[in-house]
Amino acid sequence: MWSFQTDPEVQAQLDWMLDFVKREVEPLDYRFPGHGAPYDVANAESRAAIRPLQDEVRKRGLWACHLGPHLGGPGYGQVRLALMNEVLGRAYWAPTVFGTAAPDTGNAEILALFGTDEQKTTYLKPLMDGDIVSCFSMTEPQAGADPKEFICRAWQDGDEWVIEGEKWFSSNARFAAFLIVMAVTNPENPPHGRMSMFIVPTDTPGVEILRNVKTLGDSHHSDDGTHAYIRYNQVRVPLDAMLGAPGEGFKVAQARLGGGRVHHAMRTVGKCQRALDMMVERANSRRTQGKLLAEHQFVQGMIADSYIELEQYRLLVLKTAWAIDEVEAGRSPPVAPRTLIAMCKVQMAKVYHDIVQRAIHLHGSLGVTLELPLADWWAGAASLALADGPTEVHKIQVAKALLKRGPEAPGLFPSEHIPTRMGWG
Repeated sequence: MWSFQTDPEVQAQLDWMLDFVKREVEPLDYRFPGHGAPYDVANAESRAAIRPLQDEVRKRGLWACHLGPHLGGPGYGQVRLALMNEVLGRAYWAPTVFGTAAPDTGNAEILALFGTDEQKTTYLKPLMDGDIVSCFSMTEPQAGADPKEFICRAWQDGDEWVIEGEKWFSSNARFAAFLIVMAVTNPENPPHGRMSMFIVPTDTPGVEILRNVKTLGDSHHSDDGTHAYIRYNQVRVPLDAMLGAPGEGFKVAQARLGGGRVHHAMRTVGKCQRALDMMVERANSRRTQGKLLAEHQFVQGMIADSYIELEQYRLLVLKTAWAIDEVEAGRSPPVAPRTLIAMCKVQMAKVYHDIVQRAIHLHGSLGVTLELPLADWWAGAASLALADGPTEVHKIQVAKALLKRGPEAPGLFPSEHIPTRMGWG
């Protein structure tokens, strides 16, 4: 089990990463702002700026570290990745510089697991090289993320699949070279066996981007939207465009979503740590009512609450990472980490929101301006509660897992009933 100590060799890598991200990557967030900026591979200026940084990351063996050895990666394990992702969470551009940006990470895993050799050459290699980006097109306008309500469908017509329907909030579709689309192919099956996954090049006839939807933090007066509302108007793809077998779309999706959720959680720890650092600096620098903010008990309470909550959440994330490593090593059953991953997802948005909110409050009017990164970070809290499934769904999963393995009362009274335990009848 993880012993709360980091090997010196790994710590040296983490120290280099932290210095590199602070010095070289964090400034990119201000030089090339906007939620879609890291995914815009057509922006020659930003690509020219990040290529030398990506080359340095590759030279140090830190590129695309999320993939295990069976998928062509270094196989660092999730605990080590958790420590690395804490660093990457500090900057919006950092995952792109290190080859670990979502949704490309999950899509790469799907292609590595289910793609043909030709698909890996056409899509996976340029994706892993950082030359293109991809889109995961699953949720629908009438259904959100509930696969039981999906109606976008696909049917076989000769040697092709035909896809028809609409998808909502398809991640980074405006920049994507290809989309991974979930569609209903087997409507007669039980709900989670009705769907299949398909690779669809974005320039395929019939792929209609109705609009790129703006979100919190985007401007009403600029073209900032990156997540698309898409109509698939009888889109035709070859039979081998399907990933996995017919009806296995939900299974394929779960193969990518678990890792995506825990990696989001790891990066959230890093962003919260940066917000906490800002709180401490502000408290030690700003004076009011004749003394430093750091001397006011309300401020001390805010900092203490933030530090305690962050350490609790960090330990949950690291325990989850350890549990996943145990599965990979064959020491635990595959179901073991599921509840822990759900717990990470439940707490992620709350911890993030509360710490960033306190940091904004401590900075006063400056905190709500765009002269600090805090207001933009705070706008992302709502998205964290919805990404990869709403918080409520994961709470239900946690509760069901606990209830399933919990006992029932052995008799009329609860097992902790004192008279029964004392034999008083």
